[in-house]
Amino acid sequence: MQEHYFELLVKVSSYHALFADFLADTLPIGFEETDDGFIVRSEEELDTIVWGLEQFTEALQKALGTPVEIECTQKKLQNSDWVESYKNSIKPLEIDKFYIHPTWNNNHPNLINIVIDPALAFGTGHHPTTAASLRAIARYVHKEDRVLDVGCGSGILGIGAMKLGAMVDACDTDPVSVENSIKNANLNDLEFHSIWEGSISSLDEKYNIVVANIVADVLTFIANDLKNALMDDGILILSGILNKYEEKVLNFYKNCIIVEKITQDEWVTLVLKREKE
Repeated sequence: MQEHYFELLVKVSSYHALFADFLADTLPIGFEETDDGFIVRSEEELDTIVWGLEQFTEALQKALGTPVEIECTQKKLQNSDWVESYKNSIKPLEIDKFYIHPTWNNNHPNLINIVIDPALAFGTGHHPTTAASLRAIARYVHKEDRVLDVGCGSGILGIGAMKLGAMVDACDTDPVSVENSIKNANLNDLEFHSIWEGSISSLDEKYNIVVANIVADVLTFIANDLKNALMDDGILILSGILNKYEEKVLNFYKNCIIVEKITQDEWVTLVLKREKE
């Protein structure tokens, strides 16, 4: 272990979730979320991350047409308590009937426990889209349902469905996400029925529940594939949608009924059911 490590304190004025997404896509390491920003720790200097955050802030202001302030402060600290400091920053999370916690925390005696190693992946339930998707899964997935998780990321949504007794298939175009999903399932003594790197464009299977926590543009692009994967009376859970893009997404699902809408911050999760023809 090196004698020192670097700690980057990031404060943002707004759009906290968008900055979280940027860091999740950019950093090869985990990070801690705070009320007004983030803490990134590494044994390497973080100047490149600071530059990337500044560039992202500038692009965000241009795209949204509104001022966004960011403040980055980097410190060089003693490395003696690095691991314990990191562990203490990762808090268990209660979402509906689920209790999500890292490997070093104990199970909750009265809730459905999901163990996620935050070193393996970014989907730990703290992001509003992941939390809302888990709430929808808790309400609509039943024992022996067939579930498909499109864009599985850390595997947390599929694991939640398996904990409820469902048989789960999953896919992601990112091979690292597929690997992480398998590892996180193993941490919970579970196994995906099938998991693959790639899309669902040539899928022949039908499912009771199809969940896709991606981004609005992808949800519109694969709308027909998602709907075609549903059984009759199947439920579609769409997440990762900024509220300003809700109507844009719904335009591609006009033959679906809105069963429920779950909102948190500027994010929307839609629970849809395809109309009978």
